[in-house]
Amino acid sequence: MLASRIGADEKRLFDTLDRRGIPFDHVDTRRQWFAAGQPGRPWAVALNREIGQVRAAYGAHCLTAAGVDVVNSAESTEVCGDKWRTTLALEAAGIPTPRTALGLTPQATLDALESIGYPALIKPLVGSWGRLVVQLPDRAGAEGLLEYVAALPNPQSHLGYVQELIDKPGRDIRVVVVGGQVLGAVYRTGVSLRTNVALGGQTRPCEVTPEIARLSLEAACAVGTDIAGVDLIEDRDGRLLVLEVNHRVEFTGFQSALVGRVDVADRIVDLLLQRADRHLLLERVHDELGVHHVGPRHRDVRRRAAAGDAGDPLPVLPGA
Repeated sequence: MLASRIGADEKRLFDTLDRRGIPFDHVDTRRQWFAAGQPGRPWAVALNREIGQVRAAYGAHCLTAAGVDVVNSAESTEVCGDKWRTTLALEAAGIPTPRTALGLTPQATLDALESIGYPALIKPLVGSWGRLVVQLPDRAGAEGLLEYVAALPNPQSHLGYVQELIDKPGRDIRVVVVGGQVLGAVYRTGVSLRTNVALGGQTRPCEVTPEIARLSLEAACAVGTDIAGVDLIEDRDGRLLVLEVNHRVEFTGFQSALVGRVDVADRIVDLLLQRADRHLLLERVHDELGVHHVGPRHRDVRRRAAAGDAGDPLPVLPGA
């Protein structure tokens, strides 16, 4: 398990692995390094619980290059870690989301806000727990904020991710998806705009309607996550919109609200065991094919073999 910070969720996962007698290693990313061109690691599967977005993405890429099956994948970690890329993935899949725009400069962001209309929200491209999300009541407020943003040294800070402010009924919905299955849903409420449990938000059970289940599964699939926290919001007409998908879902508050109806850590470990079994099968196919380097063509052979689909035979090229 990749993790530099051990919180309540990681402790639950450690306890579950210990209880089930499953050997594992905790890899602190603050002390981990990788050598280029040296494949092979002692793990079949890695669960990525790294809280730092950059370390999470690079750690996943390094382990994948070494032949480790990483959950969630490096690609989905990068998509979910960038709000604009998440929005693009959701839009491409036809999933309803709030009207959103990206300004490439502070001035362009002002123009985007005029198109969306006030009040609106501006959010950092990378971030969690609702940090630095600001409600903009009008153009004057936006101009003051963006003048400050323009003076920041980081070029990424100059990009403006802006979104319409949904007139929600004082709550949003968090859905946890593991291995293509919805484990449950909770309402989250807070005294301010932000309802994140990490910031003091409260949770209570939410019925998983067919629409909530469908949107959550579609959203998780759109960004390529195997383990996801999908955030939805209702407008005043009751229409559901997907806000974002979290690749490193925090589930302690979720599980407490559902009062023992589901053990999220157990379900995550079940998924990891399934992936480990699949990894061993792929390695056997790998050995039978005599493939010493796993390129895209051979990954496709291995994927189809794991699914029981031989497909059209692909030649195995020496040294390919």
